[in-house]
Amino acid sequence: MMRIGYYAHHHGSGHCRQADKLAALLPNNARAQLTVFTSLDINSYRFTAIDEQQIVRLNAEDERPDDILAGRAGEYWQPASLHYSPVGNGDIQKRSHQILDTIFQCKIDLMIIDVSVEVAMLCRAASIPYLYVRLPGIRDDAPHLGAFAGALALLAPYPKALESTQTSEWVCDKTLYLDFIYSQQAELYTYESFIDILAKLSMDNETSDLKSTNLPAIETQLTDKSGATIPIITVIKGYGGHKAIDEKLPELRSLLPDTLIVSLGPIDDEKRCYVDISAEVDDVTPFICHSDYLMMACGLNAVAQAYHYDTPLIVVPDDRPHNEQAVMAEALVAQNKALNWHQFKTLMSVNDNQHESIAQTIHGRSKPHPTTSVDSIEKNNIEENNIEENSSEEINAVTPIAAQAFMHSITDYPTTKRWFKNWLLPRLNLTPESTIKD
Repeated sequence: MMRIGYYAHHHGSGHCRQADKLAALLPNNARAQLTVFTSLDINSYRFTAIDEQQIVRLNAEDERPDDILAGRAGEYWQPASLHYSPVGNGDIQKRSHQILDTIFQCKIDLMIIDVSVEVAMLCRAASIPYLYVRLPGIRDDAPHLGAFAGALALLAPYPKALESTQTSEWVCDKTLYLDFIYSQQAELYTYESFIDILAKLSMDNETSDLKSTNLPAIETQLTDKSGATIPIITVIKGYGGHKAIDEKLPELRSLLPDTLIVSLGPIDDEKRCYVDISAEVDDVTPFICHSDYLMMACGLNAVAQAYHYDTPLIVVPDDRPHNEQAVMAEALVAQNKALNWHQFKTLMSVNDNQHESIAQTIHGRSKPHPTTSVDSIEKNNIEENNIEENSSEEINAVTPIAAQAFMHSITDYPTTKRWFKNWLLPRLNLTPESTIKD
């Protein structure tokens, strides 16, 4: 069984969450062989699939006053192969030692890097095999291409159907597409249980400016167990950035004056007056399943949760490096999985705020309402499986079990070389020029 190291970048909690979801796909005995490296503190994300003893908390990599050269020192002082590389930075020297020493002490066979060009180059220079997690966006700069070339393979934690048309062919050929990964089994949420959750949040939400016309509607649904009398739109935001979507809240309220607007996640204080409920919840599934609309940015974890549901999705990508969320939003719209903000506003205007037309536009059918999360996911998965079985896609195409097959393959081989030759290479459309011998 191979020992795996996973480097999780500290921006937001998504990279640590991705490591946690992959770890959950391993058998219990194999999880103990996984080591996660991150400079994100324990209060920002708590792992559930692995123990804290398996987490190496790295020194930060921020610039220091005593650095000899800044992290981005200009054309004649900055290596073209790196994005950020301060010189004389004691913290980076310590974290590099932490990474290499732990790899040696724990006898780690393979690193998964999510994401850092600098850590990738550190591993390549130290002759440590690694896989590089490739996020959405336009990543054709020299540092990224160097990290891609130095990897045994690239991992895309999203379906191939959402790949950007601007991605180089060789990069796609070297990529193993893992599809979206779910952290847990979807629970069965009835529409009535969703209304119960809304009622509780409305009573607990002391900071909200709840409209007097909306709370009685919730109470009526709770009492009569009837369908919704007003549309409900849920806005979901993460901690990696929520400025763009918060800026849309005043206009959203203007577009939907009689709609119950629920904001989940962080929110700017001056924008709270535009929503009826603002809260943080452990599970967003009932909101995704039973809202009339879902509005969100395009972070990987958020899109992964909403991708297979019928709830009309309005995407408002946050400004990220390499157009990461913008490219994902474009792909979702192109696949008829979502509307962008302009399309949504236009449809609401043309159709006089009739929300049924939004679902018809996105999915080509009306949203079944009420519904259950399990039924929706299973139906979509069956449909996608049937399409793939009859298609002529390459061998590295999307399958719902791709991530699990990948993680389990690690436990099936005693050495990285055997795994690379016998499992990984046959699933890629690219091979190294040199001959691989046993």
